[in-house]
Amino acid sequence: MTVRVRRVFEFDAPPEAVWDFIADPSKRADAISVVERYEVDEGTGAATWHVRLPIPLVKSTARVETEDVERDPPRYVKFVGKSSVLRVTGEHTVEPTDGHTRLVNEFVVDGRVPGVERFFKRNLDEELENLERALSRAVESES
Repeated sequence: MTVRVRRVFEFDAPPEAVWDFIADPSKRADAISVVERYEVDEGTGAATWHVRLPIPLVKSTARVETEDVERDPPRYVKFVGKSSVLRVTGEHTVEPTDGHTRLVNEFVVDGRVPGVERFFKRNLDEELENLERALSRAVESES
C-alpha cells in the first residue's frame, strides 16, 4: 500500500521566504518528528536522515538517503528518500498569490517493511502540521 497526501498551506510572507525554508534540506528534516538526526552534504544538498519509526519490525533508526532530484528556484523542489524500510517522495511548489504565498505539498510514502504505510497513514497529517508550524515560525521571524 502506498500513502499519498497533498496539503496546501497559505502564508502571509513573500515567496522568497517560503522558498528559503522549503528548499533547505536541513530545515525540512528538522520539521519531521521521526527524524532523530541528519547529516547534510553541503556540496550536493543530499541528506541522510536517521528515522525512528515505532513499528515492531524496525528496532533501531532507519537510514534514509535523501536528495533533491528536481529544483526550479524559487518555485519548485522535489526530493526522494530511499532506505531499506521506505521510499518517500516530496514535492513542494511555491505559488505567489495576492500578497500571500501558497505552498503546495505532495508526499508519497511506499513502505518496504510491514507497518510503515500504516504508521504514515495515521501520522502523515501530523508531520505536515509540524512542517507548517516550522515554516510559519521561520517566515514570521523574517517579517
